[in-house]
Amino acid sequence: MVKEVTKNIHRIEGKTGLWEVIVGLEMHAQIASQSKLFSGASTRFSRNPNTQVALVDVAFPGMLPVLNKECIRQGVKTGLGLQGSIQKRSVFERKSYFYPDLPQGYQISQFFFPLVLGGHLDVSVGQKEVYSRRVNLERIHLEQDAGKRVHDLFPNKSALDLNRAGIALMEIVTKPDMRSAEEAMAFLRSLLVLLRHLRTCDANMKGGSMRVDVNVSVRKEGDPLGAHVELKNMHSIKFIGQAIEAESQRQVEALENGENIDQNACRFNPKTGGITVMYATEDAADYRYFPDPDIPPVEIDDSFINAVKEEMPELPNAMVARFCKDYALERYEAEILSEDKDVSRFFEQAILVLKVQKEGAAREMALWIIGEVFARMSEGVSITDIALTPERLAQLVALVLNGSVSRAIGKSILDKIWQSNANPEDIVKFEGLEKISDEENLCQWVKEKVCC
Repeated sequence: MVKEVTKNIHRIEGKTGLWEVIVGLEMHAQIASQSKLFSGASTRFSRNPNTQVALVDVAFPGMLPVLNKECIRQGVKTGLGLQGSIQKRSVFERKSYFYPDLPQGYQISQFFFPLVLGGHLDVSVGQKEVYSRRVNLERIHLEQDAGKRVHDLFPNKSALDLNRAGIALMEIVTKPDMRSAEEAMAFLRSLLVLLRHLRTCDANMKGGSMRVDVNVSVRKEGDPLGAHVELKNMHSIKFIGQAIEAESQRQVEALENGENIDQNACRFNPKTGGITVMYATEDAADYRYFPDPDIPPVEIDDSFINAVKEEMPELPNAMVARFCKDYALERYEAEILSEDKDVSRFFEQAILVLKVQKEGAAREMALWIIGEVFARMSEGVSITDIALTPERLAQLVALVLNGSVSRAIGKSILDKIWQSNANPEDIVKFEGLEKISDEENLCQWVKEKVCC
């Protein structure tokens, strides 16, 4: 049963008592688009270095940025999915900082007038005792990505690959609403599922299309928020959890020893669990934001927003609630099936053709997918790539539910149809696998098989 949490439940015990952990996240999600935010260059990864680059991406003199409308549409779609307020007027600004992989010497971003304000995502936390945590958002704004520095090609030299420079990012910024590593990890899992359902970002953290900055601070309950430390460019939910645990414990020990917490950007080493300071973080004034004179303000009307609303899919939380209600699934089962749109579609197609009117039939189908189909799928393979179809699985599950074959025999039949998508009923007849329950027929079968 999901219950609403009205107070913090996770604290660290130090020498001076209990400390509360405060976590906020900044997600940099690469927008799913064919071309970059301000140029027609391709966004395809895994290409040779510096081959997906337009002149505007490398800041050639006289090259003017042209805004990609599809990126705005994807940003609006994400904002709607996160229950945010779409701003009808947003402004791109120049954010001044100097990195070798930032050809312009500034980043085109949004700050004072972002595309989306507010929003929230409700997440389920825990396994045995599950509770709900609402994580509120500050904003979603669009910006261009930087390039990539490569340090292992030449001795004592670094190379620049600008294929990524100019790719559109959505920066999704939460409020400091999370109170443990577990809550932050649950939020990220839910956000990844949502983005994939919306198809606004493939949310592949390992592939680099989703990077996370983690802000961590600690305080005694009731005290104001203290200085936070920012853990930069993290690509793994598991490591993010470890980093929050390590940094919060470090801060508690430091504060209890009379030390100050400096507002630094840090790197987490998952092999050692160590935190290394990279540089002191800056405030907004240090970036000297000002409107980009080459890009007019973005004006969005109601017709544009309504058109995006019409193409919105069913959101994951709504799908989970519907699966629990309509198919009598446990919440954990519904969440697994709703994580991937292709899996949820496979499940509902199989239910649609399942010719068994029996209580618990839908849940039986869910358990076959979760327990048996997933076990046979190789890592990284989509359910759309396997030979097994929803119709064939429905036929097999019907045989089990009707008592024609046992569950154990059903599993062996699934092995036989896995590659060929053969008809399970034909396999049963050909191999004589049908369960015999009639006493007279059973005696006759024994005489035929045992007697001379």
